[in-house]
Amino acid sequence: MTEEVIVLQPGDERAQKVARAIASQTANDILHILQEGPKTASDLTGVLSIPMGTVKYHIENLLEAGLLEVSETRYSVKGREVKVYSLKDQLLIVAPRDKNIRSILLRYATLFVVVVFATFGFYILQPLLFAAGGNGEMAIQEAPLVEKDIGIMAQPAPSADYSSFSGSHEAIIAFFMGGCMVLILLLIYEVYLWKKK
Repeated sequence: MTEEVIVLQPGDERAQKVARAIASQTANDILHILQEGPKTASDLTGVLSIPMGTVKYHIENLLEAGLLEVSETRYSVKGREVKVYSLKDQLLIVAPRDKNIRSILLRYATLFVVVVFATFGFYILQPLLFAAGGNGEMAIQEAPLVEKDIGIMAQPAPSADYSSFSGSHEAIIAFFMGGCMVLILLLIYEVYLWKKK
């Protein structure tokens, strides 16, 4: 039989069922007796010298917690079904929660770095994303015509006017602050959920 490995986290439903099931000394006695081999409820009643109702109550709790299993079913002389109980072949490991406050903070620190880089990228690409004229086209300054020595009128290549982008620094700051605000709200919510568990 292959041993099953089960990891229980404090506070989860299965861990609570196991804790309730083994909280009683009688339940612990039943588990110790079943280490010797499978037994019926009548066998356990005889060994422990306690009422059948008490034995059945603890067996039900241990079955629900997944610590016992019905290994076989027999029939008594009177034709009644008799269940034989045994310990489940499993290894239970109690481990702390996957998330701790440090891992939550590290994840949000990483997301903060992403917001910083996104803001920097927004700043770099801003002249290309937004038109200075406000109508979707970048304002072009035309340089004055210059007469060369040879008498030909030359016109330099048009250049973009980036002077109007100085007012859009507020948009960059708003982008950064908005990203930080969303991260702070998510962090507060996740810490709240972590404490609640």
